[in-house]
Amino acid sequence: MTRAKGWFTRRSASVEVSEEDGVRSLHLGGDAIQSSIRLDRPNELALDYTRAMMAFLLFQPQPQEVLMIGLGGGSMARYIHQRMPETRTTVVEINPKVLAAARSMFDFPADDARLKVEIADGADYVGDHVESADVLLVDGFDDGKQPAALASQSFYDAAYAALRSGGVMAVNFMAQEKKLDVFLQRIEKSFDEHAICLYAADRVNRIAFAFKHHPPELAWAELKRRARQLGKTHDLPLQEFVIGLKELNPHTQAKLRLRSAAAD
Repeated sequence: MTRAKGWFTRRSASVEVSEEDGVRSLHLGGDAIQSSIRLDRPNELALDYTRAMMAFLLFQPQPQEVLMIGLGGGSMARYIHQRMPETRTTVVEINPKVLAAARSMFDFPADDARLKVEIADGADYVGDHVESADVLLVDGFDDGKQPAALASQSFYDAAYAALRSGGVMAVNFMAQEKKLDVFLQRIEKSFDEHAICLYAADRVNRIAFAFKHHPPELAWAELKRRARQLGKTHDLPLQEFVIGLKELNPHTQAKLRLRSAAAD
């Protein structure tokens, strides 16, 4: 989810679709953009924050199971489905109208052996699926507001339990979220302080990454190697993400600490 306005073309209750300059966008409850697709390049990730969330690849390059909370237009799930043939993706979306819009307006594919959409409450689903995912992507919003159920201490505790050993959670926040520090502290508590952040390129969004049973440090040389290797199959600015990780997180010249400053 990011901030913008567009020319509305279709509206269904709180689900709205706009189109401007060849970009189609999904809005949930207001002007905030939940998802976008470039009509002439539908297979690319159009929004900076979706690309930044995919930086999980630097820490978990080959997940077998990805669990996503919040579908939007389905751009990340579609990207993973197309670019990562060994990965199974489950998306949990609470609003069936969002799924209908994604399939009718955003080229989102039907379910198959590697892609499944569940119409359910994301917080409940995560709590019921212990050790089910290698990557958990949390991108649930209502017109720019973080739903309380997806930002509580109990949710982040359940998110930790839902990940397998070596798993990574990525959470999308608005950079100007008033409760951001509170939410980050909750993530750190649930994940034993193993959490870092990355700005999206437009700096409108800030992505938090949290880790289950990862080593406390990762060499910059290894991150750069992974970025180069992943660049062969992913159209993502992964090497720029490596640079961006230095801005917000504890590190030395040789290593990134996969722990928050609060752990010192």
